[in-house]
Amino acid sequence: MIIAIDGPAGAGKSTVAKILAKKLSFLYIDTGAMYRALTLKALENNVPMGNEAEIIRLAGRIKIDLVNNPDGPLRVLLDGQDVSLLIRQPRITQFVSDVAKIKEVRQILVKMQREFGEKGDCVLDGRDIGTVVFPYAQKKFFIDASADERVKRRYKELKGLGQEVAENEVAKDLANRDKIDSTRQASPLRQAPDAIYIDTTNLSIEEVVEKMFNLVKTNG
Repeated sequence: MIIAIDGPAGAGKSTVAKILAKKLSFLYIDTGAMYRALTLKALENNVPMGNEAEIIRLAGRIKIDLVNNPDGPLRVLLDGQDVSLLIRQPRITQFVSDVAKIKEVRQILVKMQREFGEKGDCVLDGRDIGTVVFPYAQKKFFIDASADERVKRRYKELKGLGQEVAENEVAKDLANRDKIDSTRQASPLRQAPDAIYIDTTNLSIEEVVEKMFNLVKTNG
């Protein structure tokens, strides 16, 4: 079974996806981490964000592995190196949407995501999972929250990672990412017609996961 979870940045997709996958004993696939890993590779190689040809070339050469960790967060390996923490840096967040909007990059990484997903039962989260990557997913969710709540959650997440950030900068970054993600030509962020919409603004993580779990189990 494939469960697709889409939604804007800061809505809580990754958090609930990880917990739901563990609760169901499914593989968790963080597709956003893959775009972040490629962004890291481009920055480490001093590739300008405007050099799409070179970013596409890098996408075709890198090897990304996602390793589930029962005792902690998902491990992201980039060409054999654990970059799980590095890809969460503000400089990666700043440019990841610019990388993710490149059509050829998405084609390459979508192929990788499908290969991961075809290995067995899994939960994937991103922005085009239910519309492009796995349009035939057996269960689709679109997770959302108010802009203010998404800013608070992302700010708390970054502070938890030990990053010194200002809340107004987080708000500016999320607004920019929302614009890029929803207006890009290649696989823009949108809710699949058959996806279940969940507004998580006033719900706890536990409440969201329980709601999704029950919907999966009852096939509702």
